[in-house]
Amino acid sequence: MLRRTFTALLAGAFATLMPAAGAIADDQKPIRIGVLNDQNGYQSSITGKGSVIAAELAVQDFGGHVNGRKVEVVSADHQNKPDVGAGVARRWYESDGVDAIVDVPNSAVGLAVVEVTRQANKTLLLTSASSSDITGKNCSPNTVQWAQDSYEVANGGPAMIIKEGGDSWFFITIDYAFGHATERDTTAVIEKSGGKVLGSVKHPPNAGDFSSFLLQAQSSGAKIIGISSAGDDMANAIRQAQEFGITAGGQKIALLTPAVFNFVHGLGLDISQNLLLTETTYWDLNDQTRAFATRFQERHGAMPSAMQMDVYSVVFHYLKSLAASKVDPENGVEVVKAMRAEPGDSYGSPASVREDGRVVRDLYLFQVKTPAESTGEWDVYKLVRAIPAAEVTHPLSKECPLVGN
Repeated sequence: MLRRTFTALLAGAFATLMPAAGAIADDQKPIRIGVLNDQNGYQSSITGKGSVIAAELAVQDFGGHVNGRKVEVVSADHQNKPDVGAGVARRWYESDGVDAIVDVPNSAVGLAVVEVTRQANKTLLLTSASSSDITGKNCSPNTVQWAQDSYEVANGGPAMIIKEGGDSWFFITIDYAFGHATERDTTAVIEKSGGKVLGSVKHPPNAGDFSSFLLQAQSSGAKIIGISSAGDDMANAIRQAQEFGITAGGQKIALLTPAVFNFVHGLGLDISQNLLLTETTYWDLNDQTRAFATRFQERHGAMPSAMQMDVYSVVFHYLKSLAASKVDPENGVEVVKAMRAEPGDSYGSPASVREDGRVVRDLYLFQVKTPAESTGEWDVYKLVRAIPAAEVTHPLSKECPLVGN
């Protein structure tokens, strides 16, 4: 029933954008969307093959064609290496006919692909790279950042924690662009609120053993340990913090990273219960999210992360904008302009793209359920409140040369 309702909603809302059957000509050059992400490493469970499925579902729901041209999805693994990601993007743009790249977890990789996309004048749709610099000093007319960024992470859960007395912090931060940006943005929120940062430590990706980092955090005496990490690293840090008895000793953990649903599920509610976190969406948020998640689970065997759900919504918005504007998909600057002009949607929440490429939409503050509160395997969050876009979206940055132009 949910699937039929979801499909009917899409068909009714966008029927006017679909080409007539007789207008479809598959002999034209196809529009190609490349899903570039971590398919085997520490971020694969929140992006990976699930993001490919999400993009394919968006293409399927749009009808598989735009303005008479077939739409295809290809994918590749960037291995969390900026040079590998940039190399794949360059080959896709120059040789393989890819018009747009989507996803790209790991902000260091994302920033590298931003520049390659600008040079090629194609389109980049970031649903995972979260550094706020992407719409600040590194903004590009070819890039849309549909991801929850580090500013939003800092102004979601941490702001509420500080109001409740969590005024001293210690950071355990992954040593790359996203971690640095999140620690910077969260520090600004803490200090503005009169709190203090007592210290921080950086860990490499795929750290495995977090004992030395956790001992430093524990000995600092900070009320809150902010973990600004990603993927399996974050899960390992939370698990080991529990084993060390850190939370039992009175210190609390704040997760400073987007899309942690899969890791909360993997860790189990005994370990992750009561954690506060901010997400762009959640599979059980409303009828639209539940309908999508049901279809996704049938193909993937698991419920989607927020990042995978964002792949669906941004790809659908990209296709909708192409159909409405009829711009050339190979002209990324014009494509992004079309996406700015077209009203967007994030599972029932209005979404719009600003002049710096930042998506503006409401976010959601969730708390992880206790085992007693959960009604099933995937029932892990309870909604604390919706966070209005105006409250959580960072102001336009004067560092972005697009602002005011």
